[in-house]
Parts: sequence; C-alpha cells; structure tokens
Amino acid sequence: MGRDVAEGVREPRRGTARVLPYGSWPSPVDAALAAAHDGRPEFVGLVGDEVWWTEPRPAEGGRRTLVRRTADGAEEPVLPEPWNVRSRVMEYGGRPWTGTVEDGVPLVVFAHFADQRLYRWRPGEQPRPLTPVSPVGGGLRWADPQVPPGRDEVWCVLEEFTGEGPGDVRRVLAAVPLDGSAAGDRRAVRELTDDAHRFVTGARLSPDGRKAVWLAWDHPRMPWDGTELLLAEVTADGTLGAPSTVAGGPEESVAQAEWTADGSLLYASDRGGWWNLYRDGRPLCPREEEFGGPLWKLGQRWFAPLDSGLIAVVHGRGAASLGVLDPETGEVVDAAGPWTEFDACLAADGERVVAVAAGPRSAPEVVELNTRTGRARVIGAAHTDPVDPAYYPEPHARTFTGPDGRDIHAHVYPPHHPGCTAPAGELPPYVVWAHGGPTSRTPLVLDLEIAYFTSRGIGVVEVNYGGSTGYGRQYRDRLRAQWGVVDVEDCAAVALALAEEGTADRARLAIRGGSAGGWTTAASLTTTDVYACGTILYPILDLTAWATGETHDFESRYLETLVGPLAQVPERYAERSPAEHADRITAPFLLLQGLDDVICPPAQCERFLDRIKGRGVPHAYLAFEGEGHGFRREETLVRALEAELSLYAQVFGLATAGIPALELDT
Repeated sequence: MGRDVAEGVREPRRGTARVLPYGSWPSPVDAALAAAHDGRPEFVGLVGDEVWWTEPRPAEGGRRTLVRRTADGAEEPVLPEPWNVRSRVMEYGGRPWTGTVEDGVPLVVFAHFADQRLYRWRPGEQPRPLTPVSPVGGGLRWADPQVPPGRDEVWCVLEEFTGEGPGDVRRVLAAVPLDGSAAGDRRAVRELTDDAHRFVTGARLSPDGRKAVWLAWDHPRMPWDGTELLLAEVTADGTLGAPSTVAGGPEESVAQAEWTADGSLLYASDRGGWWNLYRDGRPLCPREEEFGGPLWKLGQRWFAPLDSGLIAVVHGRGAASLGVLDPETGEVVDAAGPWTEFDACLAADGERVVAVAAGPRSAPEVVELNTRTGRARVIGAAHTDPVDPAYYPEPHARTFTGPDGRDIHAHVYPPHHPGCTAPAGELPPYVVWAHGGPTSRTPLVLDLEIAYFTSRGIGVVEVNYGGSTGYGRQYRDRLRAQWGVVDVEDCAAVALALAEEGTADRARLAIRGGSAGGWTTAASLTTTDVYACGTILYPILDLTAWATGETHDFESRYLETLVGPLAQVPERYAERSPAEHADRITAPFLLLQGLDDVICPPAQCERFLDRIKGRGVPHAYLAFEGEGHGFRREETLVRALEAELSLYAQVFGLATAGIPALELDT
C-alpha cells in the first residue's frame, strides 16, 4: 500500500541514485515529523479484560493521556485536554495510574501533572479529586497506585514536601480513601509505613492479602547501588506490621519484587553480578543476562508471574527480549516477532502478557503475547510508517575496543538514503550520541530524530559507554568515581575508531547528549580535541553546585558514587566541571535548556555562558519556557532539531535546504 510523501521530496526511482555531498540529501523526514512521533506508550495495565496505557501528545503541550483498548479492539483516549496523566514523584515520576472494575464499569485512579493530586474517574463522569493540595514546597505527590481487593482505598507511594528546599521531603506508603474524603483533609490519608527510609516503592500484596513487600533505600545510594526488600504482615484492619529485610543491602540491588499465585516471593537481584531472578531466596535461572534494570521510575516491571506458574520476563545482554521462563527447568522461550527491545512495563492476566516493544524498523507499540500459543501481536499504538521506510536508518550493533582494551558497546547508524549517494572519496560527518543517566543505556530501535540526520547524509553512533546498564554490574561499575573520564574516553574511542577505519570523516565529528549525556558532551569539548562541535541539552555543568542543593532530592547524592564524596575530593569536582574550564572550549556548540527544569536547572547553563562570553567561541543558547528536564512540546522539539542541524551545516559546510539558520554568537 502506498503512502504519501512529504511535499517537496519525490520518491526516488529504484535503481537510480543522485550523487550529492553528505549532509545535502533531500529527505521527507523533517523536524515536524520527528517531533510528532516523539515519545512512547508507557505503563500498560489491565482493567478487567481491557488493556490501558499512557500515551504522549506532543501537539497538546506535551501532555500524556490515558488510552484504553475496548473489547472490540478500538483504541479510545479517555481523558481530553488538559488532563495530563503523569507523576512527579522523585521528579522522574513513576506509574501514574491504576484501574479496576466496579459493578461492571472501569474505575481509574490517576495522578494529574498540573497539581499532582490523585483523581478517580469512571466513564461518563468528570474526574474527582481524592487527595488535597499542599502549599508547602513541592506539595503532595503520588505514584505506583493500586486498589487492594476488598478495600475502598488506593495504596500508593506518597512524597510529601515539608519545606521549601528540594531535600525537605519524606516518602511513605499511604492509603487514600476512594470516597474523596481526603480531597480536602490530609489527615484522612492513612500512612502505612513510617519515613525511616528516604525512598520506597509501592507495596505488592500476597495473594491472600496477609503480607506486603516493597523496596527501600537511603542516601547516598541510588537504587542500582543497593536496595532492601522489606516484608511486613498485613493486619485485618489494613495496617502493616514492623517490616523485616528479606534481601538486598548496601551492595545488592533488588530491582523488583512480586508474589506468585501460590504465595512464593519472586525478586530480581544483582547479588551475582547480574540482575537475575530468585524465588524465596533461591536462583531460578542463573545467567550472565539482566532480568532487571535501573529503577528510574517507580512501578517499572521487568517480570510478571503468570497463573500457570510460568514467569514473563524482559531479559537480555544489551538488548531486552520478552520471554517466558519455566522456573522448574530454568528454560526461557522468547516471543517471536520483529521487536528487539521491550520496556520494563509488563502486565499479565491469565495467559496474556502485555508489553511495549520496538525494533529498528518500528517505533514503540503495545504488544500482547499469548503464552499458551506463543503468538504475539500488536494491539495498540501500532506503528505506521509516516514516510517510505526506505528512508529509515539501517543500524548495526558493534563492540569497540577502548583504553586498556576494554569493550565499548555502540550502535552505528550510517548515512542512508534510497536515492542518494555521496561523491567518490568523500567520508560522511558523524555525530556521537551520549545517553543520559548515566546509569542507563540507549536501545537500538527506530528513532525518527536519528533518521532526520541519517537520511540527510549525517551518520550517528550511540555509545553505551562504561557505566551503562544491560551488561552486568562490573560494566556498570566502571563509572564509579570516573564520571567525566570513562564516559568521555569511551565516546572518543568510538568516534576515532570510526574515523581510523574510514567510516567517518575525522574532521567532521560532533558529539551531542542530554542530561548526563549533556555533561559528557560538555566534558568532551573541554578535555578533548576530537570533535568539531557539540550539542548540549539540559546538562550538568557545575558539579559542586549540583551536589550542594542545585538539584532534586533523588539524585542529590548521586555524585558520591560517580565522582566521590565532595568533602573528600572537592578538587575533583572542580577539575572535572566544564563550568570551571569554559576557557578550554574552542569548538562551536549549541546549548538547549528548559526553563522549568529542576533536575538540571538553567542556572548551570547561565554560569557556563557567563564564563564563555567574549572568548570568540561560536555558540547559541536556546531556552524554552514551559519545558522541564527533557523536551515534550512539539514546537520545542522542532526548534531544537532544526537548530542542531543548522549548527552541523555551518561547522561541517553542509548544504541543507529549508532549515532556519541558527545565529551563533561569540
């Protein structure tokens, strides 16, 4: 079936090719197209027999709506503007909704981003608030809700600010009445735990309702460093007894815990160097693969026990597959299909498993696996090709050799166009993409932002530098006290290897990244001469300020692992901060920042720019109102992407048509 092609770009006749310099190839993948398809479905769940999930709306201010798949297979967004189903707990949020069936009708509880209150909603009604508003600091926030059977309340994580500072906060498990009695009365919220731990996840109730488990951890640990799996008895009146620790510790990260149908306790722990599954403390399937991951958002779910006793698992080394584990044999059978990457948001009921999956030729979509037949199919947010897929990149995974012979994992996206080729002897420009986190990784899936560049003749390489997840704890720990060193070295090693092997033009290498990737980009520009320019998005630039109150609570002690305790190594903080060495930058750069960002605030960028002013370095700074940490609005995404391409065009000498020129100051 044919598809419309963007105006001004003709579909090439197969078998012919225009010879044009790299970077000047005409492409139907414009910035508006990439922006319109930004984001992914998240937090799938089952409400009765229906599958529900959240979905982005870049054209509607970047909000997230709730979508249901009805019994007849139709997709139906259930909350119009301005409702925004998104939690701000720990700023990165978490599962923002839950649902059940009451008298044959769906009942949904969700967090609304604007005021962070919990609301209840039923079809045909307006959402009704369940929680109050607090004027103190960041107020009251809620995440990872669930409605326990037989109880007229929703259990969730409560994040409560007690003062105006980002660290003036407490977190507990709480029960909120479903009748709305707490909407104007904080005292009607029943606290299930004390605030002995700085961070907690939502509770998981045993099948008989008599036990609850949850995860907890404290500063300075991050959840991938070490968590405790806590267990408590649930009394008849719904209170929790004193908890005991059943797994985890300062050097053991438990990423998730669930109950099986027969009352066994499952959890994913990295005690053996990889996040593997354990049942009542015994390993189920010891492998050098990950069956868990970094807990950036509360409610992430890498595995789901099935009624049959089998376990649906997201697992892999690097890429994450969906499989079904037989706990008696340790055998894992993977789902067949075109998807190569599954998110940590599994939901299961009976023989059904629902997930979000993507691949190099398909954007994230909602997939259902029938574990009895082994058949997987797309049931929601189905990928459709907005342009001829011949313009999609054709990536491949590679392992490079870095300093000291260490492995570096990366995804290479060469320039690709169905109707264009470069003049003989010309090598393409390449942009190194450094992912955020930094305790994270980048998946090899279709991304129209990458296609925006590759279809024009600009190569991209995503680097899962040392410290990335997906390759075991030893690989993850390479970044301990080495942030700004190992990540910078690994990105440079990959870029130079591509140049040395004749894949990339050594004189036309760039680097870009957001958040922690913005840090790596800025650090690379201040400490190496590898790159001709860089794009820095919502970065960390001043370590000392970031560690002394200029960020949110969740990551406020992160640097103690990544760099070292500030009190012990203050000189290291100054030595590695790009803001302290702005005078070393000679390469042009683009700096992009959201003005509402509380994780990497604009003050970091502003100090950095003050120190670069008048030094003769071409640069541009674009700041966006209404944007936080990571851009969500369509107009922002378009402006940022076109500005980035304009930077490369000016520095690399590319003939890009139809792109607004970025004005560079000095």
